Amino acid sequence: MAAYGNFHDFCRDSTLPVCNLFSEFKIYTDANQQQIGGYGGCHLSGIPLSGERQLQNLGVILLCGIAILVSAALLWRSQVKKAAVGRREMQIFLIGYILMEICEIFTIGGFPLPRAVRIGFTGVHLAIIVSTTWVLMLNGAVGYQVIDDGNILSILLFVLSAGILFIGTGYIALDTGFNWSGYWETTTVQADPNRAYALYTLYLLLPIVFLFIFFVLETALVLTVLRETKPMIWLVSAALLFILGQVFDFVISTHICNGTDGKIDGSLFQTLFTLAAVVTVWVFWDSITESSWPSEDEAPY
Repeated sequence: MAAYGNFHDFCRDSTLPVCNLFSEFKIYTDANQQQIGGYGGCHLSGIPLSGERQLQNLGVILLCGIAILVSAALLWRSQVKKAAVGRREMQIFLIGYILMEICEIFTIGGFPLPRAVRIGFTGVHLAIIVSTTWVLMLNGAVGYQVIDDGNILSILLFVLSAGILFIGTGYIALDTGFNWSGYWETTTVQADPNRAYALYTLYLLLPIVFLFIFFVLETALVLTVLRETKPMIWLVSAALLFILGQVFDFVISTHICNGTDGKIDGSLFQTLFTLAAVVTVWVFWDSITESSWPSEDEAPY
């Protein structure tokens, strides 16, 4: 297991966007003259392009495209739920997820990009991951109506707080990759490779905390305020789908890559199950909110 702050083992066994920040991706050759990844792990071979280049992760690129289209459809479905509590706040979350998938195309999709461009997309990607999970956590509190949902105060709270996290995380990620100040410089020597305490906390730990708080808030809302149990099926399913995606990404990925000779790895399934989790979260929200005001005619959308 990797020591706190050390990304080397994660980057060796998984395809993670944060790995783009530490060193330019290289291909090594082992004792059997087999290509291995830049961190000593399995290398995604992908589709050969001109000039000995490769499009490494076509499956993820296609799934990201599907995720963007599905999320756009959910945005529209949210728009027509005029009476739904947290409609605007849910739309902010979906917009964040769409931006996340756009970045994922370029950070782990395996496009043959210049390293500086890849670092730029990675900085934005990590910042969006943190800010979007924060927005989802805030969505968990919307149902308690501490602040009226959809009004300017609620929207500003979501946008400004997420913006602060976005700017802070983005700067740390970009400064780590480009080493502008030297403050976040990572160690790349053999004895202590790719250690970054701030990014480890922001990218790996903080989103988990946000998601856990969201789950607890929504569980309490459904069971104690709404006094229902059926929506919990969707909420628990979303949590399990997300966890399953992480298991594929962090645990099973290297075995899939080796077993398929580098054709795919766990990042494909992580993208798939994360999309399924997002859709299920939306279905959960849909199940506990009204579509229209009681006085409105029940017209089909």
